[in-house]
Amino acid sequence: MSQAKNKFQSIALAWLVHLFTATGIVFGFLAILATNEADFRTAMFYLIVAAVIDGVDGTLARRFRVKEVLPKINGSMIDTVVDFTNYAVVPTYMIYKAGILPESLGLYLAALILLTSASYYGKEGMVYEEKYFIGFPVLWNVVAFFCIFVFSDYLILNAILIVVLSILHFVPLKFPYPSRPSRYQKLDLAISALLMGTMLTVIYFWPVEYVFLSWLAVVCGFYFLGMAVWNTAREA
Repeated sequence: MSQAKNKFQSIALAWLVHLFTATGIVFGFLAILATNEADFRTAMFYLIVAAVIDGVDGTLARRFRVKEVLPKINGSMIDTVVDFTNYAVVPTYMIYKAGILPESLGLYLAALILLTSASYYGKEGMVYEEKYFIGFPVLWNVVAFFCIFVFSDYLILNAILIVVLSILHFVPLKFPYPSRPSRYQKLDLAISALLMGTMLTVIYFWPVEYVFLSWLAVVCGFYFLGMAVWNTAREA
């Protein structure tokens, strides 16, 4: 009887982990609704919540042996669907609707983000030795933050940023993967936490802008680009 009870609990917990992962797409949908109301603060908040869910669901899946308990449910596929929605589709919609791109280029740049992101997801060897992303990872939620909350007055700069990062999807730089063990994991995690905290603070005070916070976010962004160049050169 105890064995059957333990099995039931394991199955229930495994399903809860999958449902927890899937809730990320609900927050993505809420971000779309907020974007339709031009409430970009709330939309970005929902995307940050979705990113936090994505950051912890893998740990929960390993803790509760989800693959072993539910072998016919592909948690990785659920995660992929949620990630592509929240890291590519929803932020692209936000960027397009926010009016922070040259009007004549908005649709073309949105298409560029989606096409390159979809191609990146299909690329073999997207993750190198479980330590690095090869090429700029699909993190257009972070790019949307910079375009909308930091560089909103610089339409041409936003357009250039989108083009450059779309190209970097396919440049073999080793971008940090903070949640995976690596030589600089502690520093990567610390800068990630700093960036997340800065984003939340900027969003909280927006539309009031604090230059120090904006520059702090930019420095954090350049850290990851610099580390990508450093990792690539060091392991060449």
